[in-house]
Amino acid sequence: MALGQLVNGQWTTAWTEQDTNGQFQRMPTQFRHSITADGASGFKAESGRYHLYVSLGCPWAHRTALLWKLKGLETAIGLSIVDPVISEQGWAFSDYPGCIGDRVNAAHHLWQIYVQANPTYTGRVTVPVLWDKVTQTIVNNESRQIIRMFNTEFNAFAANPELDFYPEVWRSQIESTMDAIYQPINNGVYRSGFAKTQAAYEAAVTELFQALDQWESVLDQQRYLCGDSITLADWCLFTTLFRFDLAYHGIFKCNLKRLVDYPNLWNYLRDLYQQPGVKQMCNADHVKRLYYAGLPEINPNGIVPKGPEINFDLPHDRDRSFSSQPMVLQASSLQSA
Repeated sequence: MALGQLVNGQWTTAWTEQDTNGQFQRMPTQFRHSITADGASGFKAESGRYHLYVSLGCPWAHRTALLWKLKGLETAIGLSIVDPVISEQGWAFSDYPGCIGDRVNAAHHLWQIYVQANPTYTGRVTVPVLWDKVTQTIVNNESRQIIRMFNTEFNAFAANPELDFYPEVWRSQIESTMDAIYQPINNGVYRSGFAKTQAAYEAAVTELFQALDQWESVLDQQRYLCGDSITLADWCLFTTLFRFDLAYHGIFKCNLKRLVDYPNLWNYLRDLYQQPGVKQMCNADHVKRLYYAGLPEINPNGIVPKGPEINFDLPHDRDRSFSSQPMVLQASSLQSA
């Protein structure tokens, strides 16, 4: 089994995130420090101080790579991209096309960076990781917090400081929208794919497609999740939708519909993909290799499919006029569906 974890700083392949009912229960991330522009948090936003470790296959890491690129933080924050296939020792660094090695800590595996930050660390070794070269520790490994920091705290060093995907007046709405899509969609594909019982799978996949159906209706009335502007909520949904037909429909059995069967969601995905800088951080090969070659407990033979052929550059219709008042689905309404 390729998936593993650290126990008291020692790597082990023993791993489970299923409860006694066969339901997938994601382990929480453990590094939750904040970087602030003024340094009041203890970690000051500075150019050249921080380094981001990601996988372009992983949707959680992908959202941080997108904000890094969209805000223009390439010269301020370093980047490493791990091999798309999870090895017997977890995420590894390699010279596979599209990867960038560890030029900061010269690690061979990501778990070595976790141990450097905490020699007795116990838990999953996940991406993204935001590393501080000054204090030699992991600042944060929670994607939702990292994208907030990239959006807001590094504007003094960003090439595109005017781009604001988390405007203060919309933050409550953005947060509630991210809450609404997290469990049924972002995590729902994993709850479907890693379910160990038929009942757990059917419950998760039903909730997933109920949520997709509801957001399809929302996007019939407005261009983006929170209205007429792109926010962090859109980038959080984007990384799941980008992978849907490439991987989740097949390997995770999320196959009631394809994403291309949803006119609004499919056009919405292409709208976001075609924003400047986005496609450069999207790697379909890394996505398919992660899910098909890197999860032997689901796909023992490791065969990576040649398809599907998806043209994300097709023209979209999201610049049309939306006459209805914007609507927002709150987390509570989705949870009761």
